[in-house]
Amino acid sequence: MRDLTQLLKFVLRLSGQIPNLRLSLFLVVVAGTASGLAATGMIALINSIISAGGSAPLKLVFSFAALCIGLPVARFVAQLMLIKMSQSALLELRMRYSRRVLEAPLRQIETIGSAKLLATLAVDIGTIVDTLSIVPVLIMHFTVVMSCFAYLGWLDWRVLIQLMVVVVIGIGSYQLAVRKAFVYFTRSRHRLDEVLGQVRSMVEGMKELKMHRERRLAFLGSVKESTAALLKENRSGQVLLAATSSWGQVMFFLVIGAVVLVMPRFQPLGTKVLSGYTIILFQLMVPLEVLLNAFPNLSRASVATRKVEALGFSLKSESAPAAQSVVDDPLWQSLDLEGVSHTYRRENDESFLLGPLDLKFRRGELVFIVGGNGSGKTTLAKLLLGLYSPEAGSITIGGVKVTDESREQYRERFSAVFSDFFLFEEFLGLTRSESFAGDAQHYIELLKLESKVRVEEGRLSTVELSQGQRKRLALLTAYLEDRPLYLFDEWAADQDPFFKEVFYTELLPGLQRRGKTVFVISHDDRYFQIADRIIKLDFGQVESDLTRHEWAAVAGARAD
Repeated sequence: MRDLTQLLKFVLRLSGQIPNLRLSLFLVVVAGTASGLAATGMIALINSIISAGGSAPLKLVFSFAALCIGLPVARFVAQLMLIKMSQSALLELRMRYSRRVLEAPLRQIETIGSAKLLATLAVDIGTIVDTLSIVPVLIMHFTVVMSCFAYLGWLDWRVLIQLMVVVVIGIGSYQLAVRKAFVYFTRSRHRLDEVLGQVRSMVEGMKELKMHRERRLAFLGSVKESTAALLKENRSGQVLLAATSSWGQVMFFLVIGAVVLVMPRFQPLGTKVLSGYTIILFQLMVPLEVLLNAFPNLSRASVATRKVEALGFSLKSESAPAAQSVVDDPLWQSLDLEGVSHTYRRENDESFLLGPLDLKFRRGELVFIVGGNGSGKTTLAKLLLGLYSPEAGSITIGGVKVTDESREQYRERFSAVFSDFFLFEEFLGLTRSESFAGDAQHYIELLKLESKVRVEEGRLSTVELSQGQRKRLALLTAYLEDRPLYLFDEWAADQDPFFKEVFYTELLPGLQRRGKTVFVISHDDRYFQIADRIIKLDFGQVESDLTRHEWAAVAGARAD
């Protein structure tokens, strides 16, 4: 009952966000209760007909006919309302926590990890909704059990008290086993995060695994170990519950034996009482078994509820955007970083400090950001884009400071293609003007992809292309966004020599001629001469900030 209570409390808290959910939940409970009372009424009616002997009175016949109609109708109504309620709950849960994930700071999402997010959004929410689907059935059977006990008390309350002693012992022993099983299910859920992480690694590291047999075998060994541990924890909980279920059946038959064989020896029991208790107890066997077998699902739903709530509590939403933009000056002339720094932990648990950085960028500049691996280029890019908030210092554009309230609007001024980019098949969020299809086709031809892909009804005909071609399609999306600032993170790394030349000598200067400010993270030093500035980072600090002429002079001096 504790697990069911926790689940219902979670749904009630959610119901405040879903129109009519509380009313639907109330009606489901009413319909389930009515169905359970109708089932108990049918059992009591049959017992009365048997006890009456001979032909049944006309009143009992009409009552029997009414219950034959009312029982399935009540059950159908409960299921119908539940289907609607569960679908609304599933939609709201997915949307609520997807929204929370997208509103949370990027750094926090990176810390949580994609495996845990996937497990919560895809598995835990589904578990909760699936368990909600059995609530009417549980309510119906719970009502049957309680109303049957009430009927037994009406037949002979002294016998019921004696039976309740045995029932309480049986339920108490079952609850102890369920609590132990809950521990196993909680461990199993923790293991699921690990298994999903390995599935993600297998999909994303497919080529690397195929190229190295020993690595592949070692990876499969770790998958086997994690999956076996997951199954072991889950199996332990299931076995414990199965053994307890068998014990419950033994307790049930002991109760029947006590009524039929033991009690008549010590106290007189009339035929109506004896037959009523026997019929009711046998009819209770199915509802009790359904209720007991629901405990594993309720335990899993309880674990899932805790995981979902933990994710919700851990995610801190970024500040809501200001009603009016404070960084939307179309005539801005400079983008300034003043004392900006950011710290994070590397995989070896060492802290890495980027900054403090003092940089000033002019509108329309083409800036290359260079440096070795781990120098802080990507972190600087995320700070520039507003994906990370500075831990110290400030970013201003057009003399206006970027705050938590205006950070989202600041991000909207950038288009970016990341080194680990994701390509959407549909042009989501882009205004479909009359010239949209023509503009898209123009850029596709500019990117030499007209023989590979088409734009059909606002979406790409295919994204099943090479990595370099997919990056060009990501550049197509950036072109169509037509924003004032662009950032490209190692964009040319996957391009062939011809298109690498096109990117540096045609595409980047073309964006600059259109008044765009462009940041390029690159290692292609042969093209540094096209940049207005080259900023070199080393261990989180600016080692040099030179114009292309100054860079060429330094490079020439080193060559001499």
